[in-house]
Amino acid sequence: MIILPVDQGFEHGPARSFAPNPAAYDPAYHFQLAIDAGLNAYASLLGFLEAGAAEFAGEIPLILKLNAHDLLHDEKDPLGALTASVSDALRLGCVAIGYTIYPGTAERRLQYEQLRELAAEAKAAGLVVVVWSYPRGGGLSKEGETALDVIAYGAQIAALLGAHIIKVKMPTAHLELPEARKVYEEQKIPRDTAAERVRHVVQSAFDGQRIVLFSGGPMEGDEALFAEGRAIREGGGFGSIIGRNSFQRDKSAALRLLDEMVRIYQE
Repeated sequence: MIILPVDQGFEHGPARSFAPNPAAYDPAYHFQLAIDAGLNAYASLLGFLEAGAAEFAGEIPLILKLNAHDLLHDEKDPLGALTASVSDALRLGCVAIGYTIYPGTAERRLQYEQLRELAAEAKAAGLVVVVWSYPRGGGLSKEGETALDVIAYGAQIAALLGAHIIKVKMPTAHLELPEARKVYEEQKIPRDTAAERVRHVVQSAFDGQRIVLFSGGPMEGDEALFAEGRAIREGGGFGSIIGRNSFQRDKSAALRLLDEMVRIYQE
């Protein structure tokens, strides 16, 4: 599964998101990119989906992100704002809702309780629930945000909150939490390779009974992305959510990249 997510204009600002490929300022560009690449779904915020949902109806499954967070106020413990509703998702013909949680932040309880209510409403309407799980804030170091024990913990929390599909960042071999480190070392949980780390994160999401997708992250070279894709495949991951690495390339380069990612996952 490969999903195109475009919420970066809210999360990082328009120039940081779209200036490398100015065609991407146009919401219709992302619909067409996802369609032309043959992706499984396109995820975005209310305004972007409203700008093209009617024109592209039925051509690509849509996921409406229900919350978002801007960077105009520097904060150690981020808290996303609720920017859309389940009724908006139904009105736009979406197949799923998306919601970001920040395990480890001061306001995580509010996020968990808000997600519980939204997930219940979405499931009652027959929609899939996709959870972006990004641990940060609190006592976590920057390195700890992608530590294997922390990423696995975030995946488990998302699964326990009722997610059908879980998005996490690629984990590193770093272990952040002292009590967790003891268990990882005592039980000799493999973590030397990217594939081993992916396997553990998938195991933490109900032993692979929930779909776990991995973030493409900031722009990087094609070969680095292909190596990540092979590690995800070999580790039993279900695929990728690739945003900036798709729409910050010109369209022809993006289509070549996504075509190769599809090929890697189909091997």
